[in-house]
Amino acid sequence: MPKSKAPAQTFEEAHYLKKLVETELPIRVKLVTGEEYEGVLEYWDAGFIRLTRTDGPNLFIYKEQIRYIEELDKNE
Repeated sequence: MPKSKAPAQTFEEAHYLKKLVETELPIRVKLVTGEEYEGVLEYWDAGFIRLTRTDGPNLFIYKEQIRYIEELDKNE
């Protein structure tokens, strides 16, 4: 029996980002340049996310520039 390939799309990214929008969970976004920004994910699409911040202007960040997204404690 031949091995099956992994699916090209799992849609887990969309589920995760949707959860972050719905729960308004604070996140930290670390970019490939080392810069970090904190806020709440307000919107996303195939190419970018919108990060709403209280300590600065809201940001549109291209997904290709993101190293990782870290969930923060709501009390931080």
